Amino acid sequence: MKLSVVIPVYNEAATIREILRKVCSVPFEKEVIVVDDGSTDGTRDILRDEAPAGIVLLSQDRNRGKGAALRAGFQRVTGDIVLVQDADLEYDPADYPRLLKPILDGKADVVYGSRFGSETHRVLFFWHYVGNRFLTTLSNMFTNLNLSDMETCYKTFRAEILKRLVLKSNRFGFEPEFTAKVARLGCRIYEVPVSYHGRGYESGKKITWKDGLTAIACIVRYRFFE
Repeated sequence: MKLSVVIPVYNEAATIREILRKVCSVPFEKEVIVVDDGSTDGTRDILRDEAPAGIVLLSQDRNRGKGAALRAGFQRVTGDIVLVQDADLEYDPADYPRLLKPILDGKADVVYGSRFGSETHRVLFFWHYVGNRFLTTLSNMFTNLNLSDMETCYKTFRAEILKRLVLKSNRFGFEPEFTAKVARLGCRIYEVPVSYHGRGYESGKKITWKDGLTAIACIVRYRFFE
């Protein structure tokens, strides 16, 4: 089966070369779709001049958000399985075999990579941990799932699901929206542990408490109003 890796990128000049090297080295038949979301720090120049051959490069005219970048990338998918990969090196592509196994075994339609599954992770930001747990619990209450990490970047799924999804969130609301909608579709959802190497704001971390409030609104919106 062919894997489509979709990478939304915004101002990741310090990490984009390394994440592309890691993704390209994973031994699966794959296409890599990189969506530059209006970067202003030189990321776009690096992608244009140094990206490995064969990578699909898309550029947003301005910064529209992670969800908008993913929608642009999903439109170009030609593989059988889609995997969302952030460009900041917090998540390790070495975990791809673990993420793909439940789908390749015919057991799952969607696989989440949990940062709280007893794998190696950097100890960082207690209140982020509390916020993630709260958002995951709230999402689970509305979807009747028992996920441990709804906000994880690593979401892997059968490409055919895209034909049944209408995604609208432009920023980090993608996470609760996607979760609510695959739950509503009755998809078989699995969760596997992944390693996590979180970074601080001094290294470019972008999500803030405001995105947490937006996530709460999205959880309610996509449960009751769509």
